[in-house]
Amino acid sequence: MIGAAAPAGATAPAPAPPAPPSVSALSWEVMDARTGTVLGAAAPHRRLPPASTLKTLFAVTVLPKLSRTTVHRATSADLSEVAEGSSMVGVDEGSRYTVADLWRGVFLSSGNDAVHTLARMNGGLSRTLAEMQATAVRIGARDTQVRSPDGFDTPGQYSSAHDLALIAKEGIKNADFRRYMGTKWALFPASGGPNAYEIQNTNRLLVGSHGVEPYPGLIGVKNGYTSQAGCTLVSAATRGGRTLLVTVMNPQDESFNAVYEESRALLDWGFEAAPLRALQGSGPQHPTTARTSAPATAGPAAAPERTADTGPGLTRHIGAAAALLVLACVPALVRRRLRKRRTAR
Repeated sequence: MIGAAAPAGATAPAPAPPAPPSVSALSWEVMDARTGTVLGAAAPHRRLPPASTLKTLFAVTVLPKLSRTTVHRATSADLSEVAEGSSMVGVDEGSRYTVADLWRGVFLSSGNDAVHTLARMNGGLSRTLAEMQATAVRIGARDTQVRSPDGFDTPGQYSSAHDLALIAKEGIKNADFRRYMGTKWALFPASGGPNAYEIQNTNRLLVGSHGVEPYPGLIGVKNGYTSQAGCTLVSAATRGGRTLLVTVMNPQDESFNAVYEESRALLDWGFEAAPLRALQGSGPQHPTTARTSAPATAGPAAAPERTADTGPGLTRHIGAAAALLVLACVPALVRRRLRKRRTAR
């Protein structure tokens, strides 16, 4: 019957959430950080090289074990297993660093030298890798296989968008993790004296740089790049009392800032969709997915050959076009300012 009134006491159905944006990433996921509810995803369990986003698992594992005020004098052994071509913050043999200094080097400059120094302080590389794998198992990150503590391309190492969101969800429970992941600028001790130089977080959504505007409410987490992984990014942002986690892995869009802009679009969508999902209940068992330009695959990615992790820097093995892509993901190798700042330490 046309124009029939709804039965008395009936409630209008909640509006359907909007469709997620179309992005080019091989894999992505949007997760509610408090509940773990997956709001949307595309190939979230596809196993891919994680690049420096794997440093979040390193931090979840090692950060609670070392006092941030402990002072350590760097040794040649600390730096002996850092792969050639890795991104560095500038840890120098013989110089003294607090644990907090080293963590800022990890989170802001993606320094593999800082990662390996902390791993040695944790009892060595083998022990640290085993503990990272155990942490992944404990939190349910079943798509993750650890072969390096820093995310450098290594045969047999992979993770997934879902696992990286789970790892970030675990990390933000720790106040120190939250502090380091949200730090925009810091001073890092210079070699052989009381001077220090400024380092800047290479996450463009956090600091705003190279044509990317800061995302309102962004609180972290970690970006990365290797030749095998492409650009990767795990983001956390808070709005209206809700925190969302977005993982984007290897956008196929060749524009320089694709990983940041696709993450921005997914965050915007998540904050719009989350309240509507709440009105509908706990959300669907199978999250909404969006079409991407990349074909879906099952199972682990083929084990990549070990290649230079150009991270924020450039090596002689990279051509000019690839160099521009690296700069799009992570701005500069060391982020040392030519003007060293003297500071009381």
